[in-house]
Amino acid sequence: MVQSTRRLILKSAATTVGAMAVAPQLLAQSAAVRVGYAIARTGPWTGGAQVSQEPNYLLWAEQQNAAGGLSVKGVKRPIELVGYDDRSEVETCVRTYEKLMGSDKVDLVLPPWGSNANFAVAPLANRFGYPFLAPTALSKRLAEMKLPYFFLLLQQPAPMTGALVDMLKANGCKTLACIYVDDLFGLENYAALKVALQGSGIQMVEDKSYPGGVKDLSPVLRSIKNKNPDAFVGFTYPPDTILASKQAKEVGFNPKFFYASVGTAFQLYRNVMTPAGAEGVLGMGSWNAKTSPAAKAYFDAHTKKFAGKEPDRWASGACWAGLEILTGAVARHGLDRKAIRDYVAGTTHKTIIGDIRFNGSENVGTPGTVSQWQNGEFEVVWPKQVATAALNPAKPAWR
Repeated sequence: MVQSTRRLILKSAATTVGAMAVAPQLLAQSAAVRVGYAIARTGPWTGGAQVSQEPNYLLWAEQQNAAGGLSVKGVKRPIELVGYDDRSEVETCVRTYEKLMGSDKVDLVLPPWGSNANFAVAPLANRFGYPFLAPTALSKRLAEMKLPYFFLLLQQPAPMTGALVDMLKANGCKTLACIYVDDLFGLENYAALKVALQGSGIQMVEDKSYPGGVKDLSPVLRSIKNKNPDAFVGFTYPPDTILASKQAKEVGFNPKFFYASVGTAFQLYRNVMTPAGAEGVLGMGSWNAKTSPAAKAYFDAHTKKFAGKEPDRWASGACWAGLEILTGAVARHGLDRKAIRDYVAGTTHKTIIGDIRFNGSENVGTPGTVSQWQNGEFEVVWPKQVATAALNPAKPAWR
């Protein structure tokens, strides 16, 4: 997806999605709605950003423009996306949003990728008064900042680790080992896991942090293998998720429950590991095409537009849900950003991943979830009320 999307969007420094290419006689009637964002097209954030976010921005603009434009209080107006490469740099990301909101004065903004970038940009968006619906930020600290214009779409560390521990406890897990990336994402999820384990009867037998960009996890995996835990939990980013999985296979570490985080829900994970190799692996996921008819329609549209490249089964759904919420807000309240904020904050939103409602910045409408690769699909397996398949409680051997 990264390559195909990059070919589409790197034709200019600022991306304009063919607003006038579809139904020009309709789109010419009103001025374009300028929607700005910075996103990783180069650097280490690219893998996540070009799977979970920017493709959705492009698809959204294309669909809205094909329907005559974005409805702004009943008036159809074309969307013009103004997108820049943040180069996976927090400083570049902040400077770009400051330009978009401060001097360019775009009508709306869409968020960057990842907890770190959102943590840096969220106060800025709040200062300029731009509603910010973030689909790839996982941080209790962001919620605790109490920024009225900032909304977290993903389930946060407490509900996600709570669901994981509930699932492990219900299926007889007694011991667990954990690794976590040494940044905001890893530290917060590790802390939430420790809280969730209290009183669960599950003992953490080893825990290790590792630096971002790690190239070798085999020593820590060998150490964990010697402890023979029932479960392995990795709070990992996409490259680390694949690295941990490959090296666990190499060292012969195959616990009953193998859980990795960001990237497990990607088509890339299944392709790299092969469907047989991914079988039984658990991770952060919350939806798939079975979740709802609207989710299937989105999945099919995305896969068609990007030549077989599938949305991921976690943050892509949250990203699309955020665009659905923004679309509905603009249809009702136009481009009055304060009115959009109030609508987002005070409404229960029907989305492809279920009902979303916010308590402050946090999405409290969507439960914490666990997904698992089964027969080539990343199935939601916990909690049972949103599951698309039953949990396989014993991971097969790596293949």
